[in-house]
Amino acid sequence: MSAFFPEIKDRIAYEGPESPNPLAYKYFSPDREVGGKPMAEHLRFAVAYWHTMQGTGADAFGGAVHKRTWRQSGDPLVTAESTLDALFEFITKLGISHYCFHDRDMAPEGADIPESNRNLERLVRRAEQLQKDSGVKLLWGTANLFSHPRYTHGAATNPDPLVFAHAAAQVRRALDATVALGGTGYVFWGGREGYSSLLNTDMKREREQLARFLRASVEYGRRIGFKGMFFIEPKPMEPTTHQYDFDAATTLNFLREFGLIDDFMLNLEANHATLAGHSFEHEILTASLAGKLGSLDINRGNPQLGWDTDQFPTDMHTATLAMWVLLKQGGLQYGGLNFDAKLRRGSVDGQDLFHAHIGGIDTFARALLVADRLVRTQALDSLIEKRYAGYDSPMGRKIQSGEFDLPELEAWAVQSGEPTLQSGREEALENLFNQYLYSSTIE
Repeated sequence: MSAFFPEIKDRIAYEGPESPNPLAYKYFSPDREVGGKPMAEHLRFAVAYWHTMQGTGADAFGGAVHKRTWRQSGDPLVTAESTLDALFEFITKLGISHYCFHDRDMAPEGADIPESNRNLERLVRRAEQLQKDSGVKLLWGTANLFSHPRYTHGAATNPDPLVFAHAAAQVRRALDATVALGGTGYVFWGGREGYSSLLNTDMKREREQLARFLRASVEYGRRIGFKGMFFIEPKPMEPTTHQYDFDAATTLNFLREFGLIDDFMLNLEANHATLAGHSFEHEILTASLAGKLGSLDINRGNPQLGWDTDQFPTDMHTATLAMWVLLKQGGLQYGGLNFDAKLRRGSVDGQDLFHAHIGGIDTFARALLVADRLVRTQALDSLIEKRYAGYDSPMGRKIQSGEFDLPELEAWAVQSGEPTLQSGREEALENLFNQYLYSSTIE
């Protein structure tokens, strides 16, 4: 298979940390056992159809610069088939296992709903055969409910019920496609489910509409045999001023408020965490503590740019903390690590797609190894436990159990006197973390 990436002759392989080959993995060794299972099971990497295959390098100040051989036909369906073929060639040569898609990534929108459905069905049949031939799997599917002009004022939250119905039709068929292709997840990203001005917005109505839409989607998915997990992907703003799925905590509260908490987990994106004013690890831990960490979009933002730059992940610090939380919760049952990341505008060669993914894959592979050592040695956990040791005292246990009242605590405080201020030792812990991060022991 060399129709679209002839410059990549062989599948990308593990060659070890000392390899000078830029087209080789330094840390990602799929069969290496980590924490009792192969590395590939911890790191269920997925290629993002939209950025990897459909990305053009366009930005707010200029059009497409990335010319791809799979986009040369003037026929939209022929182009869609070529793009799908190129995707499977890319994943196979990259040596990973999964992909994910929006419905309109895979198949072009038609002149009406029936034509759009026929287009998607045609491409799903082709994808089924390519999956069978290659062993590549679908991680999750979703519907693009934000690009078409009809969704200017939202999809499920739109003031026009006809737009709501169009969105429902799209989700129905995207769920059909996800089930047909064996996806273990289905994602809702509310691209325009929010508001730009409260002056024209009935927030109560819109939030209730969104909840009804999600509930109906879950019911339909279960009815057609979808046994995977439904995910919501939080994002604070952009393109709207304020989105209803602002961050992990806001989204969890929404799900609890509307009785949807048992039906959904969260798909968290690093760059969205940045836009919300959080770190990626904060969002991951927030979801994990609620038992709702389901899948990850692994990318990064640029601290100098306040928008969604979707750069490939290269930050070992963030990746290690992410994997530390994942290991402690036992991994991801339904989701994986999706590269919702795009090439920089100036990276115009097809080979740059390989360099970008190799770098991200190796970043998280090494992060997994470091995190596994942190978990095994309990280096951070033991120090955190020691910091809260006072709650192992008789009164500390009463506080934790809730078996106290305020007069009782006042009496204890009077009797015990002023507490001794204890150091949080942040600098020492940062040094310890760096010691693990940069140690050669994991190699």
